Amino acid sequence: MKFPKLKFSKPHKPTKRQVKQFIAHSLIVTAGNALAAAGTVFFIDSYGFVMGGTTGIGIFMRNLLGESNAWIVPITVYIANILLFVVGAFFLGKKFAIATLAGTLLYPTFMSAFTAINQSYIASHGFPPAGDSDPFLAAFLGALTFGVGIGIVVRVGASTGGTDVPPLILHKYFNIPFSLGLWVLDMAIVIMQFFAHVSASMVLYGVMITVVSSYVIDLVSPIGTKKTQIMIVSKHYKELREMILNKLNRGVTLLYGKTGFLQEKCFVLLTVVSNRDVVRMKNEVESIDPEAFLMISVISEVRGRGFSSDQVVLPKSAEGTELVEVNESDMQ
Repeated sequence: MKFPKLKFSKPHKPTKRQVKQFIAHSLIVTAGNALAAAGTVFFIDSYGFVMGGTTGIGIFMRNLLGESNAWIVPITVYIANILLFVVGAFFLGKKFAIATLAGTLLYPTFMSAFTAINQSYIASHGFPPAGDSDPFLAAFLGALTFGVGIGIVVRVGASTGGTDVPPLILHKYFNIPFSLGLWVLDMAIVIMQFFAHVSASMVLYGVMITVVSSYVIDLVSPIGTKKTQIMIVSKHYKELREMILNKLNRGVTLLYGKTGFLQEKCFVLLTVVSNRDVVRMKNEVESIDPEAFLMISVISEVRGRGFSSDQVVLPKSAEGTELVEVNESDMQ
């Protein structure tokens, strides 16, 4: 009996572009975790505020055992992150583990480093590095800095792990919305600070920090990927198509359509441009067809050729390309 020979595929050598993307991704994830940890240590923890997430659990443990035990916060975050990472890897799989491994370790590591700097500064000067700031200003700056840091990490598709894990598991197995699960968990961690004898004002600040940081994360994470979608209805679709391809160097899709009142067949041009090209697009369309009907809307993210991957080099002229005429049968 002959057994088939086993063939093993050789690992592909990464391209220069892939290496650059990996380095850039690693630097962004590192910077985001450092920024989030800085906001937590220098603004939120230094002024006795509370917050959600594994950091909130660490603050809860410190308040139970005494405010002098500042190192309890990063140590608790380490332990909680690693435990939740193991649980997440078991229930959510290898892809989750790969995406969250860096954040699981980087965030508490930066917290430990910044805590050492913070404690040394307080011992020398008697007050935190941010000075004797107004409590509301300190809480707002902490939430802002933390939100920007986490938003940067989320923007490149990474995760800090931690309390993201339980909502992800609930969403996978019970179809509970992730945002709802995360909000409930973070608010529960903030409210449980009452059991550590934290004042009501500090807990209310914690609620504000959770709300502001969540808003900032949602705001920062898609920055740079937002684009403008433009739909054009015009009888001069051939000239408009050529203008979009050649002058703006953007792709365009021709959709079959029919006007609602006169029931006339038409083409609808669909294209996506950067925000800075919107005015130019409107001017070009108006010069070709002043009566063109434009619909302009902002879309949160665009993936594909010309945006998230290499741009296609279009020919200098599209005049020789024939367009298929719209037939009644094509509409059905």
